[in-house]
Amino acid sequence: MKFGIIGSGSWGTALAKMLTDNGQTIHWWNRSAAAIEQFKKRKHNPQYLSHARFNMDQLLLTTDVSEVIANADVIVIAVPSAFVVDVLSSLPSTIFDNKKILSAVKGILPEENLLLNDYLQQHFSFPIENYFAVLGPCHAEEVAAEKLSYLTFSGVDESTTQEIATAFSSPYIRTVVNKDIYGVQYASILKNIYALGAGIAHGLDYGDNFLSVLIANSADEMAGFLRKAGIINAEVGYIEHTKKSSEDHHNSYAASVYMGDLLVTCYSLYSRNRTFGNMIGKGYAVKSAQLEMNMVAEGYNASRCMHILNERIMADMPIATAVYQILWENLSPEEGFSNIEEILV
Repeated sequence: MKFGIIGSGSWGTALAKMLTDNGQTIHWWNRSAAAIEQFKKRKHNPQYLSHARFNMDQLLLTTDVSEVIANADVIVIAVPSAFVVDVLSSLPSTIFDNKKILSAVKGILPEENLLLNDYLQQHFSFPIENYFAVLGPCHAEEVAAEKLSYLTFSGVDESTTQEIATAFSSPYIRTVVNKDIYGVQYASILKNIYALGAGIAHGLDYGDNFLSVLIANSADEMAGFLRKAGIINAEVGYIEHTKKSSEDHHNSYAASVYMGDLLVTCYSLYSRNRTFGNMIGKGYAVKSAQLEMNMVAEGYNASRCMHILNERIMADMPIATAVYQILWENLSPEEGFSNIEEILV
């Protein structure tokens, strides 16, 4: 099974490290020819996770997306959600025929308000059976430092999902598989919105006691959305431990890909969304925070996309709504969180 990676940010770099540490040779797309030349000279990504060094014999670097796709069996898409359409829209509609796609996109595509699998189905007639997603909780910086992390691989084809997961498994990466392809993606999108909220709260100088209540209520709000959307793993407190390994037991809502990813994104100092939210809480305008970070906070676009989506789902989401109103409708953080205080339990 040959892998290609589209995307050279921190998460794409972390995934490349996992694969190459397991002896894989990968085709890897980078938008910048200059960055590729620097990569070859320095043996590390010059822009992201620069302390993660690579054996250059294992990297086939290119600025040609089509070349990566043609030479790989599994294409890992690790581009920020806001740029996915720009990267893929010019490709021929048959380019992904007989390929498998592993989504490492942690957001919803804002141009069309679609999950990546739905975009691929509409524009490339790509079947859900060949689509897989990889989710955390897993910060790229900790992968680079080889700190033990857990990844969940989701797909409707269990045997292929397990085969893909095995390619990433290592002494510092534990893998879990499940079949909840929509649930894990929506959970990944929502946790970024709630991490923005946690950051705003921190910027407004709320304490740990309030933050714990905010995150607990956010978890309940997320579970409510998943249930309302018909997701299968929104059950709390139920995990089967009767099977032989963590790779094949049923995942409840309390499992790492749902609750775990929410917690780490809300609390970790590595979290871009928490950092972005902290700036907003301290009084930064959205544009100023974006320029200051110079990195993508997925929760910003996601807050608007999920607000639009929830007009159809009709889940009760006051916390996500307040974050949306602060970021997109000029509601002051102070007023937004004053409203949130009244509904927390």
